[in-house]
Amino acid sequence: MEGQQAPRSVEGGAKVVTLCGSIKFEAEFAQVNQRLTMEGCVVISLGMFSLPDLPGYDWAVDSEDLKGRLGRVHFQKIRMADEVYIVDPGGYVGESTRREIAYAEALGKPVRYLSRER
Repeated sequence: MEGQQAPRSVEGGAKVVTLCGSIKFEAEFAQVNQRLTMEGCVVISLGMFSLPDLPGYDWAVDSEDLKGRLGRVHFQKIRMADEVYIVDPGGYVGESTRREIAYAEALGKPVRYLSRER
């Protein structure tokens, strides 16, 4: 990257990119995160790809509340971004990701897709 200009946000700082996609693509998220970071972007990704094993905690009891909390947090990540990057190997986009894309587009955020870059 030596000699190349890093992507910039509208404010002039490093471009902030929020990653969206299915949690089943953890390896692809890591690859995209690394590549965009090496390009000089600030990358916001998923906070977890599986539920932690907490002794005595029943995730089934908390599942609806947890899903709502995580969804609200991810929408905040989209609001913070200059751009949204969809991690969609093979073009796969699930229901949650479709909602995130619609939200990003409603906010006027550019949306880029991994599947369209290869």
